[in-house]
Amino acid sequence: MRGKPQAQPEFLTTINLNQRVSADHPLRGIKMRVDQVLARLSPLFDELYAGEGRPSIPPEQLFKSRILMALYSVRSERLFCEQLAYNLLWLWFLDRELDEGSFDPTVFTHNYDRVLSAEAAKLFFAEVYDLSRSEGWTSDQHFTADGTLVEAWASLKSFVRKDGTDGAKVQSAKDDDPGNPTVNFHGEKRSNETYRSTTDPGSVLYRKANGQASKLCFGTQVLMENRYGLCAAITVHTFP
Repeated sequence: MRGKPQAQPEFLTTINLNQRVSADHPLRGIKMRVDQVLARLSPLFDELYAGEGRPSIPPEQLFKSRILMALYSVRSERLFCEQLAYNLLWLWFLDRELDEGSFDPTVFTHNYDRVLSAEAAKLFFAEVYDLSRSEGWTSDQHFTADGTLVEAWASLKSFVRKDGTDGAKVQSAKDDDPGNPTVNFHGEKRSNETYRSTTDPGSVLYRKANGQASKLCFGTQVLMENRYGLCAAITVHTFP
C-alpha cells in the first residue's frame, strides 16, 4: 500500500537544543574551548560598547559565527544568516534560543565589522593558540614560514580608476544582463596607483610570477608548526 505524506499540523512544542546535539559531536569540544577563550576576552568586549542604549548582538556570537562560517565554508554573511534560521546545530553553538532565530544580515555585518577589529581578532587567535599549547597540541621544535596569495572576493570589473574617469569600454547594449555588463580592458594599462576595487578596496591587482594572470588578492605570511600542522601566526597585508 502506498504511503501518503501528511500535512504537518501546527502545534506548540518544547525543544532542548542541547539534547538535540549528540554527546560525541565534534562541535561540543570546539564550543567548550571557544567559550573559555571568549570568557577571558569579556573585559575587552565591555570597552567596545556604551553603558546605555539598545543591546547589540553579543560579541561572543559574532566570533563563534565566524568559526562556523570557516568550518562549514559559508561564503557570505547573508548566506550564513539564511542558514542559521533553520539550523538547530548552529543555534546551539551560538547559545541562541530557538525562538530568537537568525540575525538581520545588515545588522550582523555592521556589528561584525566593529567587534572583530584587528586587536580583538589577534587576541582571540593568541588565546586559542595558547590553549592548544596548554593541551599539548603544539610544540616549539620545528616551524615553517610561507608566503602566499589569497584571492579577494571581488570581480576584476570592480577595479576602476580612483578618480572616477574609468576608461574601460562598457558594452552594456549587447548584454543579456545589463546589471553585469561586459567590460573590455584591452589596451588599457591598469596599476594599483591609479586603480582600486570598488567592492574590496583593500585588495590589490597582483601576480606571483611572469606569465600568470593578475588577480585581485591579498598577501599572507603564515608560520606553521610542523609536528601537528597548526598555524602559529599569520599576517595579511597589501602590496606597496
